[in-house]
Amino acid sequence: MPREIALHGVYLPTVTLLFLIALALTWGLDRLLAWVGLYRFTWHPSLFRVCLFACLYGGMALFVYS
Repeated sequence: MPREIALHGVYLPTVTLLFLIALALTWGLDRLLAWVGLYRFTWHPSLFRVCLFACLYGGMALFVYS
């Protein structure tokens, strides 16, 4: 994957696209985990959501940049 993405003549880093993909995946997984009822077993659901996003985003960034 290239290190920059051209969007209407503006070069954006790839992590911007990864951020948006991770955001969409986190939203989908959040809906799924809420439907299953996993949040009943978490201490702090908001912190769990942030950690889920950070893990997805960091994992995708490591995959692209390694």
